[in-house]
Amino acid sequence: MKKKYIAMACFAALVVVSSSCKKEFLEQSDPNAISVDNSFKSPNDVLLAVNGIYQSLRSGNNIGETSDLWTDQRSDDTGTNDNQSNAGEPFQFNNFSLLASNTYLKAHWVSLYGTITRANTVLSNIDKVTFTDPTVKAQYVGEAKFLRALIYFHLVRLWGDVPLVTKQLASTEVSAATFREKQATVYAQIVADLTDVVNNSNLPNLQTGAGIGRASKAAANALLGQVYLTMATTQDQANRAANLASAKTFLMAAYNMRTFGALSSIPYTDVFDVTKKSTCPELIFQIVNKQGDINYSSSIAANNQAKGETINSLKASSGVGGNVKHDLVNDYEANDPRGAFSIKYANDPIVKDWFITKFRDASSGASNLGYGGNDWILMRYADVILMLAEVNMYLGDNATAISFLDQVRTRAGMPTYAASITNAAYVAKYPTLKLAILHERRVELAFEHHRWFDLLRFFTTDELVAYFKAKPQADYGTALVANFTTKDRYYPIPFDEYKLDPVKMYQNPGY
Repeated sequence: MKKKYIAMACFAALVVVSSSCKKEFLEQSDPNAISVDNSFKSPNDVLLAVNGIYQSLRSGNNIGETSDLWTDQRSDDTGTNDNQSNAGEPFQFNNFSLLASNTYLKAHWVSLYGTITRANTVLSNIDKVTFTDPTVKAQYVGEAKFLRALIYFHLVRLWGDVPLVTKQLASTEVSAATFREKQATVYAQIVADLTDVVNNSNLPNLQTGAGIGRASKAAANALLGQVYLTMATTQDQANRAANLASAKTFLMAAYNMRTFGALSSIPYTDVFDVTKKSTCPELIFQIVNKQGDINYSSSIAANNQAKGETINSLKASSGVGGNVKHDLVNDYEANDPRGAFSIKYANDPIVKDWFITKFRDASSGASNLGYGGNDWILMRYADVILMLAEVNMYLGDNATAISFLDQVRTRAGMPTYAASITNAAYVAKYPTLKLAILHERRVELAFEHHRWFDLLRFFTTDELVAYFKAKPQADYGTALVANFTTKDRYYPIPFDEYKLDPVKMYQNPGY
């Protein structure tokens, strides 16, 4: 391919030598460039473009398996403890000392908007293509809108007001479109996209076989339910009741699409078993990885493994692996098998600490290079069930909330909520049903990148500051929990974006 480009460049150079500077020569297009208009000719072209949206999710700068810097490391579950050298910028997230100039932050912003650009390109050009089967077109539109909504949901929760773009932009339009839109408007667009997916797309209830890793109606309903739940708890409280009712409606729709009976029929370990990732009925939406493939394998098992350990991967580790804050270690109840499965103490002299073991592939197929087959799970039914516990609790129906909570506790082999509140130690740590649900989400979904968003949903900003400052520094590692203030509710707008137009791209408070 490189030789082809070189040949074209040489040909162009020869033309320059042998031609005068005529107007028509100057107006010639780049022979190596393919215009967007020429890229959408057939349904297969659209499929390839939709696949490109999915592909963008894989990056650690996006929402892939290595994207914990923006979520778990911001929370009280994990965190980079090395504040030296090239670890200094990642440490800012954990230490609540984030600067607007942080290059990791900018990379996340750029990647998320890159996904949105890909989705907008599909949606702006799909009508140019003739489809013999209109249901296929509806499917592609549904997938693009689902993925656009998913990414805008990440953006609005992390940054608040953000630029809202819903069409393919010409280069001359980018500047005019670069301004922060109010959260309410962004949420309205997310709801509109997902409502269209739920009602009009030709997606299956759940994906199976070759479709695993693509959007489904269960995924769209689950996401829309979570969006309404987030709006009810973090946005204008005038619409709280209506948003809670909608959250329950769509979460129940997703729940009723499950293909199993009781959650307890699915062992917790099956959810993360590489050999069962295409058959486990709890999984709703995942990023698919290919074991043994240098480009499309998973690295999460090997990356999390600590020196001297072999539980995660055949690849030897020389570092501390996926560090676990003692604050989370202490939150696992005695005899909770999820703790025994998800974390382990590494006794190597350079570690002497807890590391993540939830994601494992120590099979020969992954080899000693650590090319694991773990899929990255973005949505599963335990998450939906616990959100149903949460929304019913907010609606004042504690009995139903507890029944959903108990589904998760029973599957884990833990006492029911009624039995647990007879335990003085449990009641002391989780004196309300709300805190019990938050605790259950933490230990059930640990390291799946939900914790930070859960904290933002369960607490007001002032409550969240108090929650963090009450934590013992000894359980938090090198990062200073005392640094947490109200400014840390949102990320700063990347400095490069802010400086282009400080008025339209105004900075978040405290930065």
